[in-house]
This record gives sequence, C-alpha cells and structure tokens, in this order.
Amino acid sequence: MSEVIVVGGGAAGMMAAVAAAKQGAKVTLFEKNEKLGKKLFITGKGRCNLTNAADVETLLSNVVSNRKFLYSAFYSFDNTAVMEMVEEAGCPLKTERGDRVFPVSDHSSDVIKTFERILEKEGVQVRLNTCVRGIIIENGAAIGVRVLKKNSNHTASKVLPVRADAVIVCTGGVSYESTGSTGDGYRFAGESGHNIVKPKPSLVPFETKEKWVKDVMGLSLKNVSLCLKKDKKTIYEGFGEMLFTHFGISGPLVLTGSCYYDPERDGSIKAFIDLKPALSEEQLDKRLIRDFEENAGKNFINSLGGLLPKGLIPVVTEYSGISPDKKVHDLTREERKKLLEVLKHLELNITGTRGFDEAIITRGGVSVKDIDPGTMESKVIGNLYFAGEVLDLDAVTGGFNLQIAWSTGHAAGTAAGA
Repeated sequence: MSEVIVVGGGAAGMMAAVAAAKQGAKVTLFEKNEKLGKKLFITGKGRCNLTNAADVETLLSNVVSNRKFLYSAFYSFDNTAVMEMVEEAGCPLKTERGDRVFPVSDHSSDVIKTFERILEKEGVQVRLNTCVRGIIIENGAAIGVRVLKKNSNHTASKVLPVRADAVIVCTGGVSYESTGSTGDGYRFAGESGHNIVKPKPSLVPFETKEKWVKDVMGLSLKNVSLCLKKDKKTIYEGFGEMLFTHFGISGPLVLTGSCYYDPERDGSIKAFIDLKPALSEEQLDKRLIRDFEENAGKNFINSLGGLLPKGLIPVVTEYSGISPDKKVHDLTREERKKLLEVLKHLELNITGTRGFDEAIITRGGVSVKDIDPGTMESKVIGNLYFAGEVLDLDAVTGGFNLQIAWSTGHAAGTAAGA
C-alpha cells in the first residue's frame, strides 16, 4: 500500500486526500489550522458556492489564466461529479441564478462536515494544528515532509520527518491570510526548483481617484454595465451589480473585472459605468425629453429622481456641467446631450486594487509549465504534486475557482494514490 501525504485541508486538499484514498493509498492530511476548510467556510458569503452547474465548455470559458491546462482535469472530474459526491454523502444542493450551486441549507459548514464524513469513511488520517515546514527530496523525488510537532502545552516544538511515497501540496494562495493562506506552497515550490508566477490579488475591489465615491458609500447599482479601458483598449466589459465603497467600487461586476486587470501591466485605467444599458442613446434621449416635459417648472437637480438613485443625482449633475438651479424647460439640446453622455459613460479613474486581505483569490502561483496537466505531478520533482489555488490558475466569480480546486485535487489524488 502506497503512502500519500496531503499538505493543506482546503477544498483541493480534502478532494486530493479522498481521491488518493479511493485508489487504496494510506493517506495523511496535514492542516495547520484547528479545523478543515477554513477558507471554504467563508466562500459565497458563508453559503459556499461550491461549483457552477454549466456545461464543461462554459466552465472553461470562465477560467482566466491557463484555461487549456484544465481541459483534462475538468473533463475527468467535472461539476456533476462534485455535486454527486456531495449529495450522496448527505448534503443536498440547489442551483441559483447564474448556475451557481449552493447547499440547500445555505451553510458552508454543511459542505465541510460532508467532506469530513467522506474523509473518515475513506480512512484518511487528518492531523490538525500541524504545520508542514518543507518537502523532503532525495534523488529528484519527494519522499516526505518535515512537520513542526507542537507539545501539548503549545510552547516547545520540534521538526520531525514524515516519510511517504508521494506528496500533494494544496496550500492555497496568499489571499485571506487569516484562513492560513500564507504562501507556504510557493516556498515549497521555489525551494524545489519550480518557477513561480508572481502572486497578485484577484476578485478584488478597485480603488478610485475620485473622492465622491465615499459620499455614496453603500449605494448598490443593479443592472448596469461596466467597461474598463486602458487608453483606447477595452480590458473588460460586463453587466450586473456593483457597489460604491469608501475607497472606490466593489460588487460582483467589479470583482469579475479585476480578473482581467494587471496593475503592473495596466497601471491607472478608466472605468465607464452605463447607468441605463437597457436603453440605446436614442431611446434614453426620448426618455429625458419626456421626463423634462413632466418636470417643466422644476430646477434641473430636482428633475432626476425618476432616473437615478438619490445619492448619484449630485454626482451626475456636476459631471453634466449643468447648473443645478437651471429650469428644466430652459435646457439646451447640447446640455441634454452632455447629460446623456454622463448617464451612458459615468467615468471613474481606477488607481489600483485593494490588497490580498480583501482579495477572494490569488492570481499567479506555481507555473503550470512545470506541472503535468493530466496528473498534477511536477515535471521537476518526481512524486510531488500541486493542486488548487497554489497553481497559476484562476477564474471569475460564480463557483468556477472552487471547481478548479475540486478537479485538480481529484487529478492529483488519483495519480498519487495509484
């Protein structure tokens, strides 16, 4: 019986451990936290958006970095396989808007408990509060790990070697450090000769140059379009919901947009918000004419209540250059055209993103050029595997990143346990 060590008890690690055990291997899972799935616990705002129910090609189309690398893993163990595994183990699921899949209970803890039951059923030895300090390598192959063993009083400790036939590293990225994602896997990979693509925050809010965003902090816009541009080049364009914050903008639409923005490559960019994407400019102009006729005797600033959220009215008024006190019936065609431009292209200057502590995922990581896409085994060190967020793989929001974890974890565990 082969012995497999899995480092990290998140989504990829738990799946890798289960898959290896199903191959008949003796599996030990080391997790430095006091419990498994600490980051999984907070995903989907605590509800755990564990995958997306779309077809595999759609799953792949939502992957941002190194999509082709995932073909084998996704087709070998897809979203349907994940859902069947979880439901068969006693956690019923439901599919919501955007094909997002959640537990019926809306509690991420139920998904984690389900995996704990599966791990126990498959005989996986789980070692919590156990920190792996490094990979033991001999003759170009991984033969175990060095583990920091704490005494019962948690004071004195010593590093002990633990031998195995294969090691799977599933330590995550560096986002949400409080969950244990402190970049250990990057260190393990770097020390063993792997290339690391510089980690950057992704699925992360934007900071803006404009200070007025603080005045409308908490205002949510639904059914708007967002366009990110570097000079004349469009980086991202999407439709959905966004939110103003004390530092800039956030919300699902913005987080998705951040996946396509590279601060080092793009620097400062512009964001354009279409507040009325359902209307063409011609249709919106007719709407403005109608609204102004109905509000003929009012001041301009008091005529926009039916068109905009209250908080945005002063902002749009200022951008339009129209005097707030000007009577609506005195507005010129040119002034109406300027207002139209603002409504369809409300401009913000993006200065960068928030940090890793606010990023849902990490972009970058162990270069997939060093990894076999079918097995997740390293091409540099034998019997050493990597899975999940530690790899240079990332996707937009909607359950796609967890599917990357499940699929790569399953591939690694299946190959390592064979």
